[in-house]
Amino acid sequence: MQYLDEFRRSDYARGLAAAIREEAQKLARPVRIMELCGGHTHSIYKYAVDTFLPENVRLIHGPGCPVCVTPRGRVAAAIALAHRPGVILASFGDMLRVPGDKGSLLQARARGADVRMVYSPLDALQLARQNPDRQVVFFAIGFETTAPTHAMAVLRAQREGIRNFFLLTNLVTMPPAVRAILDSEELALDAFIGPGHACAISGTIPYQFVAEEYRRPVVVSGFEPLDLLQSVLMVLRQLVRGEARVEIQYKRLVRPEGNPIARQRIDQVFEPVTVEWRGLGMLPMSGLRLRPEYAHMDADRVFPDAVSRRLEDPKACECGSILRGAKAPWECRVFGTACTPENPIGACMVSPEGACAAYYRYGSRLREGA
Repeated sequence: MQYLDEFRRSDYARGLAAAIREEAQKLARPVRIMELCGGHTHSIYKYAVDTFLPENVRLIHGPGCPVCVTPRGRVAAAIALAHRPGVILASFGDMLRVPGDKGSLLQARARGADVRMVYSPLDALQLARQNPDRQVVFFAIGFETTAPTHAMAVLRAQREGIRNFFLLTNLVTMPPAVRAILDSEELALDAFIGPGHACAISGTIPYQFVAEEYRRPVVVSGFEPLDLLQSVLMVLRQLVRGEARVEIQYKRLVRPEGNPIARQRIDQVFEPVTVEWRGLGMLPMSGLRLRPEYAHMDADRVFPDAVSRRLEDPKACECGSILRGAKAPWECRVFGTACTPENPIGACMVSPEGACAAYYRYGSRLREGA
């Protein structure tokens, strides 16, 4: 707990908290701010950032966990591919634990499927080099942050003439999800804390519509607790002045134009496509699919077992509502009882970036006021 005690004693943190209270008093109404990155959610819980805020300022957790938003049907498709003879199915470690309708990829491995944990798509490409007689499928998930690495793996495989490397893609982009949340009547939001790492790639221009069309401020934040407090203060100052702009708090990494080289590689390899998000349904042009010139590496096109079908989450699981910001983790009736990180029922309990997993780890301490 030393890190939390040090943060709470920080003069700068206390100064930011005092400034936040001063601005919040000027508004004299409830303020609901959604953070769009699971990394922010984790930091908020770890450092109890929300306990520095006045009662009328509430942070809402959004769909910023790539593991969490991957729909159940997509997991089922990956499991079906893993059981295909001659296939090595590789993915990130958290993804292997997400439940599908017939268990998880880890359980598929226990049943004999060749499922491997890797740290990047380039590791999966190395598996393809080492196993030329096998078909290596990488279950690709993530937002704009990880898309450039996937693009580089595809380009390298193309350049080297590797024909046994495939992507089962569930790469998605955040702005369409933000639009869907704003268009929903389920939740009234005042502002957003934008995803720092994703915006380092995409830039902030894709979020201009939030300010221009919906008149909501967006502040792109870093991940340290002081970053988040400063971002909340920047949001409140916009609201007090009646402004709606896209601002960058995370200036040490993010530029309005993003990373042009990384964006160019993404556009070279992928094209936008309508895909399903857990909790949000089908969102137009929110996913990334391999372009036709790379179709021979597209598992969706090559393997009939990769065809996804829509599968509902278990009825007891509220992961979809949590991803939309409509419910908090503790409002799920199986949270912390039937659903734990060791035995997850829903995807939000699997990844450290999931709101349920973060709250399970740190939330009891916050409720006890430690």
